[in-house]
Amino acid sequence: MASEPGAQAPATAVGRVAGTEDSTPLQFSVALAQDAYLQLDDVVVTARIVPGFGKVRTSGVVTEVRARHEGASFDSDVFLIADGVLPAHVQEVAEVTTTRVEPECYVPPTPGSFAHRATGEERAQALYFDQMDLKVPVGLGRDGDPIYVNLEFLDGTRGGHVSISGISGVATKTSFALFLLYSIFRSGVLGRRSVNAKALVFSVKGEDLLFLDHSNIRLDEDLVSAYATVGLPAGPFTSAGFFAPPTPDDLSGRPHVTGRTSGVSAFWWTLAEFCAEELLPYVFADAEDERNQYTMVIHQVAAKLRREANPVADGAVVIGGQVLRTYDDLVEFVSDRLTDEDERRDWAGPVTGTGTINAFLRRMRSSLKPLRSIVRGDLPGSPTRRVSTDAHQVTVVDLHNLPERAQRFVVGVVLASETAKKEAAGPGGLLFTMIDELNKYAPREGSSPIKEVLLDIAERGRSLGIILIGAQQTASEVERRIVSNSSVKVVGRLDPAEAGRPEYGFLPASQRQRATLAKPGTMFVSQPEIPVPLAVEFPFPAWATRLSESAGPAPAAENNGNGSNSTARRDPFARLPAAAPDDDDAPF
Repeated sequence: MASEPGAQAPATAVGRVAGTEDSTPLQFSVALAQDAYLQLDDVVVTARIVPGFGKVRTSGVVTEVRARHEGASFDSDVFLIADGVLPAHVQEVAEVTTTRVEPECYVPPTPGSFAHRATGEERAQALYFDQMDLKVPVGLGRDGDPIYVNLEFLDGTRGGHVSISGISGVATKTSFALFLLYSIFRSGVLGRRSVNAKALVFSVKGEDLLFLDHSNIRLDEDLVSAYATVGLPAGPFTSAGFFAPPTPDDLSGRPHVTGRTSGVSAFWWTLAEFCAEELLPYVFADAEDERNQYTMVIHQVAAKLRREANPVADGAVVIGGQVLRTYDDLVEFVSDRLTDEDERRDWAGPVTGTGTINAFLRRMRSSLKPLRSIVRGDLPGSPTRRVSTDAHQVTVVDLHNLPERAQRFVVGVVLASETAKKEAAGPGGLLFTMIDELNKYAPREGSSPIKEVLLDIAERGRSLGIILIGAQQTASEVERRIVSNSSVKVVGRLDPAEAGRPEYGFLPASQRQRATLAKPGTMFVSQPEIPVPLAVEFPFPAWATRLSESAGPAPAAENNGNGSNSTARRDPFARLPAAAPDDDDAPF
């Protein structure tokens, strides 16, 4: 039943359930008292007595607020009302979308019932935080209290994968993804599993992610307090390894970076590995029409290279008595075999036409410039030559100096390798894989080896312990099965045309509109347990996001995992190149 007429309003009440509009179990409106307000994203609770059930609490999130003059008939009446000529009353009404009914008796809130802003345990109950055994903080709500995501929808227990969408440079997609990883690793939510939890991050936008283990020069008491509010220590990532491609035309294998002068290892693949592991299909990682006949030649040549190539020093190969030391040598060797009438049948198959051969060779020759620096047999071997997540909790692979085709090759080969490694190791560990510009690697149309790897991760990765964190400007251009398999969907600032796409149907109409003007640092987070996406603001990174923000590597006292911000004296020579090669991959 409704509140009794004339009943004393509770001290926390902000208004009453409105009676001028239909109230349903899934949505209702609250007329606000004169001295009260509700803003978007506030959590509201109202209650009624239901025979046989007792008190039924209906909780929800404010998804719209409107104000109007009651008593005005024409637009010009506002001037008369302001002058005191025409009597009228200003009334604000908040529209509330239901998130939880407890106990589950789905009856509408009755008009006239008091409604109040939920805090403390009521807020936790309204947003299902009370039912989350393992909570990952993802930022603060509009009310200044923490917002959580259920770890069970991140670690593969009940779901997995994260999709983050928004305009480049404004939506702060990468910053949020890194904050999410930081929160997972530093909140203690993983418990003992943190030992076997890793993150693999592909960086395609400059050298910004090469300083994750450096404190941010903006790390002050206010930022420390902001992190403390969400239950996190403020500091850099405590265990991070960095890989970059070798400098072109440099036979020393020096990593191609400029801002960071130590702690970065160069990566490449030897010709022996390229042949033995049949990596040729990843050279053709652009989305292609499956009807193209030359795709059959790719697999024929890859199998032939695996059978015929014999490794020699520094990763070179010998095929048919000919030593191949560079990628150029390999491409020319394959070209010679495919254009030789006597050998073409063995290398490309008996019924392959000249046009198909030429199409294959054109595309393979176009890969010379992009790949010659990362597929080679002319550099001395090194144990850190291949990208590996074994030595650090967070592994960053810097790709920004590589052409787009080489970026595709690296992402495809590394993901396939890590997937095979996880499959062989069995369940138990976690590998969070963060990929920016996902629409480039897994476009909606076409097929490619890298897209197949990403689809495999999206569809069965959580059973292997591989969780994909994909960021893209436009979710409408990403393969549908990858987006639909993401349990957690995050949206930052959106282009108005993109916001109208069906991929964002999980956002209420008001949030779609708000997403077109959201400020950097504001995200809308949707997760399976909560029917309404929640607006969150996450703190500024406590780690350096570029060289200009670097306060240097964290002192040993900061790297003990307790979040301490010790002012211990830093080594002024720490960023100079290491004297011994073995020190290049050591964590700071």
